[in-house]
Amino acid sequence: MSRTVVMGILNVTPDSFADGGKYLSKADAITQGRRLIAEGADIIDVGGESTRPGAERISEEEELARVIPVITELVKDGAVVSVDTMRSEVAKAAITAGALYVNDVSGGLSDLKMAAVIAANPKMQYIVMHWRGHSKDMQKQAVYEDVVKEVKDELDKRVTNLLTQGVLAEQIILDPGLGFAKETEHNWQILKNIERFQLLGYPLLVGASRKRFLGELINAKDTDSREAATIALTTELARLKVWGVRTHGVKAHQDAISVIERLRE
Repeated sequence: MSRTVVMGILNVTPDSFADGGKYLSKADAITQGRRLIAEGADIIDVGGESTRPGAERISEEEELARVIPVITELVKDGAVVSVDTMRSEVAKAAITAGALYVNDVSGGLSDLKMAAVIAANPKMQYIVMHWRGHSKDMQKQAVYEDVVKEVKDELDKRVTNLLTQGVLAEQIILDPGLGFAKETEHNWQILKNIERFQLLGYPLLVGASRKRFLGELINAKDTDSREAATIALTTELARLKVWGVRTHGVKAHQDAISVIERLRE
């Protein structure tokens, strides 16, 4: 297996939890995308709609206006680009613009036309996240008897459904959805049992970057102050040969992965 992939986060939004408003303009977003590329990002994940807890949805038109110009420019630069969207029309436009990944936090549940778009583009990679509802009320769904078993089973069910709709097994990457309809202890249980998710047989992406549960652990309300804790998680995930991590910073994560790779030689 190749080394753990680092997916750099690029939120073209005013309200994302860690970097909302920093890269809302096209120029600022492209500059940040190029910075992430220079730091060694393997993939740039461009999102135009915040999915933090409590966030309101935006229109499809607004989402398209935010992400497509940025994706177009970064693809021209030679970047491997992912679009972070739940909408099939946004995914379709991003694919036309040159995106090679669709990162769907709803795993196809928000827009039932998404599976057809992915199936029609067999060279695309489709990141299927565990999801129980939109941001406005998703935390009400954070009720589990056995979070690891239930999240694993629900992901497995999503995969089965997608395969019946023509999505290829080799297109699918899974994400357990830390923080999405999950409370702090749920996130830790998932991370402590990440190898059980790998047993599903698909590449696994983990997005823990600067999230609240890390801030609670180290008493860091400021999201930037959670970076060292995130790097520690990246190191452990790389040791476990997880396919990829989704992070706000890139270089320090690549450095941590390099150490793990060197120890593995």
